Amino acid sequence: MENIVNNNKKGIRLVTLIGIFIICFSFFCYGVFYFSKRNNNYNYSKIINDMKIDDSVILEAEGKNISEKTFKVRTLHNNINNDIIGWIEIENTKINFPVVQAKNNEYYLTHTYLKEESKDGSIFLDKNYNWNKSSSNFLLYGHNNLNGNMFQDLLKYEDESYYTEHPTIRYTTIYDDCIYDIIAVFKSRVFYKDEVNVFRYYYFINAENESEYNNYIEESKKASLYDTGKSAKYGEQLLTLSTCEYSQEDGRFVVVAKKSQNIK
Repeated sequence: MENIVNNNKKGIRLVTLIGIFIICFSFFCYGVFYFSKRNNNYNYSKIINDMKIDDSVILEAEGKNISEKTFKVRTLHNNINNDIIGWIEIENTKINFPVVQAKNNEYYLTHTYLKEESKDGSIFLDKNYNWNKSSSNFLLYGHNNLNGNMFQDLLKYEDESYYTEHPTIRYTTIYDDCIYDIIAVFKSRVFYKDEVNVFRYYYFINAENESEYNNYIEESKKASLYDTGKSAKYGEQLLTLSTCEYSQEDGRFVVVAKKSQNIK
């Protein structure tokens, strides 16, 4: 009987210790997540505050007028990280981040614009965009992060009313500062190599001809969840935003827009 009592006491102590360990470990994990999130948000909050501008201010630089926001992107490019080539903003959303470009499409999946390791990653321009030939499409990628960072807000465009409230995107580069009108919103996925007659939007950077450009627009409009009433003509600059979407294997959520206005 005494052995049974002792064994029961040992069992209770073991269960108690396991419980305490689980609670402590949970607090530890939460702390890591909280401080990581706070640090990441602090970095972005700081740079966003530094980027607040008066759009009416025009700067004379390199012999031509540019917006102050373009000037500040150039400053970030020259003084913080020369991989910084732009800034993406959708008014009244959490999407308000610097855009980077590397020699591959992997590095900024796990690094911030400061080149610090982070599972949040960064918003980045496809490595194949060629600044020397004015490619047709700015293809930007960003994570769908549960903490609301990067491109999670893109998924809200599944609701047409959200599009109605947020029909434009501001995309600033080291060369210009522009407003883009959204023309299509659709779900897609990364297709297998042997699949045919599918729309691989993620291959479209530069149109070799008018037919290729028009095909991209037609396929985007065909796949769109609703009709925005807007389209694009050959030669108009495009902007495509892409993030993960989990309703299917290797799912993607995509927003396509065209340049409509230069900010000066």
